[in-house]
Amino acid sequence: MGSAPAPPACCAGSRLTAEDGGTDSAPPRSCRTPGWSERHERGIEIVDYRVTYVPLGFVCETSDGGSYDNGDVPGYVNPAVLVLALTAAGCAIGAGYASELRARAEFRRGASG
Repeated sequence: MGSAPAPPACCAGSRLTAEDGGTDSAPPRSCRTPGWSERHERGIEIVDYRVTYVPLGFVCETSDGGSYDNGDVPGYVNPAVLVLALTAAGCAIGAGYASELRARAEFRRGASG
C-alpha cells in the first residue's frame, strides 16, 4: 500500500480529519459546509475529496459530478505563497548572477596576470 505525498501544512488538519474513519466520518467534516444537509436530502451526496496544491485548497466532490472548495485555506495564503515563490526564484537568480560576475572577474585577473 503506497503512501500519498504529505499535504501542505494548511490542509494537513483537514486531510487527517477526513481520513480518521469511524463513526461520523462520512461525509468528511471539512466538507460539511452550510447547506450540505439540504443537498443530502435532495440526493446529492459528498462522495470524495482531494487536496489541491496549485492553488492550495481542499475540494469536496459530489455525486452529481460537481465539486466545491470548502474554504479551509484562507484567501491570503495562495497570493502569499506566490510572492514567496517569486522571491525565492529572484534570490536564486541573483545568487547565480553574482557568482557569474565573481567568476568572470577572477578569470580576467588570471588571464591578465
